[in-house]
Amino acid sequence: MERFYAQSHEWIYVEGSVARVGISQHAQSTLGDIVFCDLPKTGTQLDAGDEAVVIESMKAASPVHSPIGGVVAEVNVSLVKKPELINMDPLEKGWMFTLTDFDLSQLDQLMPESIYLEFLTNQ
Repeated sequence: MERFYAQSHEWIYVEGSVARVGISQHAQSTLGDIVFCDLPKTGTQLDAGDEAVVIESMKAASPVHSPIGGVVAEVNVSLVKKPELINMDPLEKGWMFTLTDFDLSQLDQLMPESIYLEFLTNQ
């Protein structure tokens, strides 16, 4: 399955019954050097659009929203000691959390990568 994006620059990638969430390359470059990441607790129920993570960069603190609803199954504990992973590799090693117990139809509200890239050029 492909990666989907929210207008607020979060991405989601679904593999089986697990959805991995992070922020886009564009978002991390806009934030600048990330120095802290406050991750959600596992077991937290999130609705689409809920604030799930707070990222602190040298510029400001910014919320990261859950692109779809579900239950937080896992967090990327590597980000506690190395939040800069988000800057170095936001689409792979810099993922933030995973969701389970979600409805795949929620992806219809998000943009496939090709549409997201068009969205960025029109901003």
